[in-house]
Amino acid sequence: MLKTYTYPKFDYVRPPELVEQHSGHYPVVIVGAGPVGLSMAIDLAAQGQKVLLLDNDDTVSIGSRGVCYAKRTLEVLDRMDCGSPCVDKGMSWNVGRTFFGEGEVFNFNLRPQDGHNRPGMVNLQQYYLEDYLVQRARQLPNLEMRFKNNVISVEQDDKQATVRVETPDGAYTLTTDWLVAADGARSPIRNMLGLEIDGKIFMDRFLIADVIMKADYPAERWFWFDPPFHPNQSVLLHKQADNVWRIDFQLGWDADPEAEKKPEKVIPRIKAMLGDEREFELEWVSVYTFQCRRMGQFNHNRVLFVGDAAHQVSPFGARGANSGIQDSDNLAWKLKLVIDGKAPASLLDSYSSERCYAADENIMNSTRSTDFITPKSKTSKAFRNAVLELAQDYPFARALVNSGRLSVPSWLVDSPLNTPDEDGFAGNMVPGAPMDDAPVTGGKTAWLLGDMDTRFHLLHYVEDAGALSAQQAQALAGLADHPIAVHAIVVAQRGTAPAGLATLIDAQGALRERYDLQPGTSYLLRPDQHVAARWRQLDAAKVRAAVNRATGNV
Repeated sequence: MLKTYTYPKFDYVRPPELVEQHSGHYPVVIVGAGPVGLSMAIDLAAQGQKVLLLDNDDTVSIGSRGVCYAKRTLEVLDRMDCGSPCVDKGMSWNVGRTFFGEGEVFNFNLRPQDGHNRPGMVNLQQYYLEDYLVQRARQLPNLEMRFKNNVISVEQDDKQATVRVETPDGAYTLTTDWLVAADGARSPIRNMLGLEIDGKIFMDRFLIADVIMKADYPAERWFWFDPPFHPNQSVLLHKQADNVWRIDFQLGWDADPEAEKKPEKVIPRIKAMLGDEREFELEWVSVYTFQCRRMGQFNHNRVLFVGDAAHQVSPFGARGANSGIQDSDNLAWKLKLVIDGKAPASLLDSYSSERCYAADENIMNSTRSTDFITPKSKTSKAFRNAVLELAQDYPFARALVNSGRLSVPSWLVDSPLNTPDEDGFAGNMVPGAPMDDAPVTGGKTAWLLGDMDTRFHLLHYVEDAGALSAQQAQALAGLADHPIAVHAIVVAQRGTAPAGLATLIDAQGALRERYDLQPGTSYLLRPDQHVAARWRQLDAAKVRAAVNRATGNV
């Protein structure tokens, strides 16, 4: 039991298969009601897809577990109507500080540019996020959640997967066209199918202590190398909701995990850090090791793997839940098109290739961070300490300091779904780039990404939306008639587009600057808010061809 949070208990309901004594069939079954499985289920259900979500427990995660949710993840949650509760409850931050001994050697700002809706990071205990996601899931009539339903076997052929499920009332069988495995790092489904996951186990242990205390420290990420209160090791401090502070102590591989979790071992460490005069209470304690590894591919016939079931990284950099939610963001729109018969099943190969690329990026950055934080030889430690000493005075050394490169979205610039540029552009919004946000008026919110839902969108820029020619308006409106409808949005400095076309006003000019917009410029945007293509002049035939390419219809 926690002092600051009361765990909900979700009702178990006898499944209809046990009542009617026959197998049920469902288009999509998702296993695992953690942040990734819930996000996947909500995303699909919000698109009108019937979904069954199974979980072997009847509450949210025990302990704070995942803490940091990155700007990109918050933008994905916004699209699912779950972002605001997380931001309102959590602790927003942009600045991180790194210390060596007692002195600060380096700091960074995750959001140095103004004009974005969401902060660089929000710290929030994972049980709150899961709670908010369950509340949202319950608002969707075509999303059924079954708790205390434990998957005990999985078989598949080319047409469907057959799943055996154990409940308090006995076992039943169901079939599904698509099974999404979001069942965590140990993934029983992965093991049932005899699939491998390869990588590296890091020979170190870390103590997590969630501490309740009132402190006037700012909401920043503080990381210490070799501090006087924990010599020759590292320490990480984060502020969470409810005056709960997350402290991570590096322990070394030889530490006894069970002994280190005992209050008589934990409390002296915290007092050495905070001082005897600081009052605090222990909320939750755990000792962990970690691995960096991934499956060779994430789609296996009728079974699709997401989140920790597909890949795992060290906690330094907040890449676990963030990358998992971005998996679901990448997969959901593709799976919906396949189910609706609007894209071939081979489109799901791009889910695997794009998210394997992202996992490799995360594993590379995570491994480099871990090697810097926990050097494995005297030579590497001497190098690390020299970098930290030089970083106080020399910018080149600050770039080498690595206390965890924090989660950012992957740039899918080599994806075969992109249409290469034909025209010259400045700036970062290349095909494959994750979209930059910008302040706008005239839309559903005051932000560009607030108008990006699970459709393809075309942004078309003119200076005066009211001066849009009849021919241009007809071409833009006609994009909705494509088998995969494209929602056209006119971006302008002033005016209103003809009836039937949405208008966003870029009064501050941030959107024009970030997307290098000139009159006539058009951007095709994927449902997961990545750039698919861009042109200097609108050509409806080219837009349709780019949509076909982005959906595997070529």
